[in-house]
Amino acid sequence: MWKSNKVAGLLDKKQKIEREIRNIQKNCKHPIKSLKQIRERVDSDMTVLRWVCDECSMIIGYPSKWDEEKYFKR
Repeated sequence: MWKSNKVAGLLDKKQKIEREIRNIQKNCKHPIKSLKQIRERVDSDMTVLRWVCDECSMIIGYPSKWDEEKYFKR
């Protein structure tokens, strides 16, 4: 019984944190962005290249072929 109460409490905290992150990202003006390799999905080890806001870590776009080539040449 104790473990299920602990899990429920942790899931509640997780939900509150995710809500706070969404609010921060929604209100961010995304002033600076960078190309970053991020996980394709939460359950995946594969990475993809995306434009990510440096302030709030929100994915804000897909790179062009030119952006990708420039990124991988460095």
